[in-house]
Amino acid sequence: MKRIVILLISVFVMFHVQAQSQSELGKGKIIFSDSSIQLDGELNESVWSTLVPEGGFLNYIPNNGDLASNTTEVKMFHNGKKLYISAVYHDTVPDVQIGSLKRDDIGTSGAESDSFAIIIDTYNQQQSGYFFIVNMGGALIDALVARRRDGFRISTSWNTVWNARTSAKGNLKTYEVEIPLKALGYKADTPEWGVMFHTRNIKLNEWTTSTPIDRNYSQFDLRFAKTFDVENLSENKSSRFAVTPSVTMNHSEDVANDTEKTKVKPSVDVQFNVSSSLKLDATINPDFSQIDVDRQVTNLSRFSVFFPERRNFFLENSDLFTGLGVSGVNPFYSRRIGADSEISFGLKLSGNIAKKTRLGVLNVATKAKDDTPAQNYGALVVQQQLSKSFTTTGFLINRQETDDFSFKDDYNRVAGINLNYQSKNNKWTGLANFAGSNTNDTSGDTNFYNLGIWYNTINVSGYAGIRKVEKNYSTDIGFVPRLYNYDAILESTIREGYRQASGRITFTKFYKDSKTIDNHRYLNMYNQTYWDDQGDVTQATIGVNNDLVFKNQSLLYGGLRYEYVNLKYAFDPLNNGNPIIADKYRYLDAGLGYASADNKKFQYGGNVSYGSYYSGHKNQVSINAQYRLMPLARLQVRYERNGIDLKALGTETFHLARFTGEIFFSNRLNWTTYIQYNTQFDNFNINSRLQWEYKPLSYIYLVISDNYNQDIIRNNWGVAFKMNYRFDF
Repeated sequence: MKRIVILLISVFVMFHVQAQSQSELGKGKIIFSDSSIQLDGELNESVWSTLVPEGGFLNYIPNNGDLASNTTEVKMFHNGKKLYISAVYHDTVPDVQIGSLKRDDIGTSGAESDSFAIIIDTYNQQQSGYFFIVNMGGALIDALVARRRDGFRISTSWNTVWNARTSAKGNLKTYEVEIPLKALGYKADTPEWGVMFHTRNIKLNEWTTSTPIDRNYSQFDLRFAKTFDVENLSENKSSRFAVTPSVTMNHSEDVANDTEKTKVKPSVDVQFNVSSSLKLDATINPDFSQIDVDRQVTNLSRFSVFFPERRNFFLENSDLFTGLGVSGVNPFYSRRIGADSEISFGLKLSGNIAKKTRLGVLNVATKAKDDTPAQNYGALVVQQQLSKSFTTTGFLINRQETDDFSFKDDYNRVAGINLNYQSKNNKWTGLANFAGSNTNDTSGDTNFYNLGIWYNTINVSGYAGIRKVEKNYSTDIGFVPRLYNYDAILESTIREGYRQASGRITFTKFYKDSKTIDNHRYLNMYNQTYWDDQGDVTQATIGVNNDLVFKNQSLLYGGLRYEYVNLKYAFDPLNNGNPIIADKYRYLDAGLGYASADNKKFQYGGNVSYGSYYSGHKNQVSINAQYRLMPLARLQVRYERNGIDLKALGTETFHLARFTGEIFFSNRLNWTTYIQYNTQFDNFNINSRLQWEYKPLSYIYLVISDNYNQDIIRNNWGVAFKMNYRFDF
């Protein structure tokens, strides 16, 4: 381990010395003005005419780096309580196109609509920030942006109270935005914020940005924000409390067992602003019946599938907790909490305690249920920015059985430290992880190690990484599926450690002068190899992909994949009692797909693949389509078929179909229905939800869920009514 750490530090220092500084963008200014605004999208107030606009927007897509042909003018000021931002977009036509009116639908309300986006890094440390989008239909999207491995990721489930209004007069599209300063975490003694803006013209399939961003970086990459001095910034002491009581009435019937139950459940959520940068969240007796259902998938692998967290309590500053590991090896997976029993209460303290220091503390207690004892779950995370290039994170995760208010001797603890590196020229990224677990009945082989390095330029990108997961590395509230190997003959699960080496190299060419082709990723080659504790290769995958993106952003893609599997434990993918026996298998498959441009009312796509699969063959076909009847409705369908022929072991065809229908009565009231049919898991599900945001972040939900088997015989059904109301004190 010492050799790995020494090698890691040496490599990072070498890159740090070689890195070149990015050219300064210059500074902007957010002035203070004791003015009030009537939010109407009209910009009639005199203060707007006194402000100097931010302009000079550049194309991000399609002609990256060129001066935008349609200009955007952005102005900003604050009055000590609220931040006001206006944007005027000079379109070429008076038409307005929107994809959805649903709140927080970043892909459709944001990216597939005429819209305006704001990214704010209130600490200007390029670690985390806020993302706000409003489209011309008035739909709001608020999100958190956080550093994750080789770039930045978005969590759209975070919500705060803010507002915006839009107007269209001829070719001028106007956005007027109001963000309460109390919604932003900041410190008054650090009045330099990183800010950038984006405009989206979906009619032209064009993105423009206020700062230069190469296409190989995401638009919300905080490293490309421009620094703004915030004039007269002070601590905002108003509305220290937000209290949201709710009540849920739930009726369910288990048809198979001829039982039914009805219950009324009150709950309350409290948020206390310890400071403008540190928040305390509490939830008592929470109910999550209103959340969206998970999208069903066909799983033909030997391991569990990851599903994202959807519960709001776990999503405030969630990047502090979810980014503690790497893909497939994460010590904290909040969906484990409350999976088998109800949550009685939860507390979370998160945010900045200093300019370069972030803190996350979480504690959740669950109730006993049947054979599942009561548990207490805790997490402590401290993130420290050491320099512009280095950030470190230390953490401790704990699960312990409880009996009333006493702790029992049944526990699992994971402690670790991560080191992130980012070169000043943004080409090199590094990540090192070390963690160890401590469980009451386990000792030895309890560690996890990881080292990864990314390289990223406009035409060339790559990755190389190694990791080791020891067999007794236990994460009771984590997600490490590959440690668990199920033997379909013995009907038992065997824990087995592994080592993994991964690599990827990608070459892309952009065609600015072409009227047809936007870019061609002419080579994307990747490899993943796994070894067991004895040093034998258990699986190796080599793949080659080729993608062609057209100017309208439609996509044609294809690839080949070769796989070697040293299967040590019997596997029954058909679930027919005839498992694939332990042996060595080699197979090859090929695939081809297409996705149409996303700026049309009717969108479609699909892919096909065919190849060998263990002792037989597998073919896969999927198609999807979407039709917009905006501003009234959006309809989506997806169908996937997997045909497997394992010769003497049997044949099976798995069907997965999904329909999503959304009806919009306004940007505050919508009705969404999901219909999912999955023969692999013998399930036909209907989930229908009416959602009304009658006051900012105060909702009424009516949710109906109906579950059948694949022969359309009802198993169970239920209906839930939930109402909450947010009080700001």
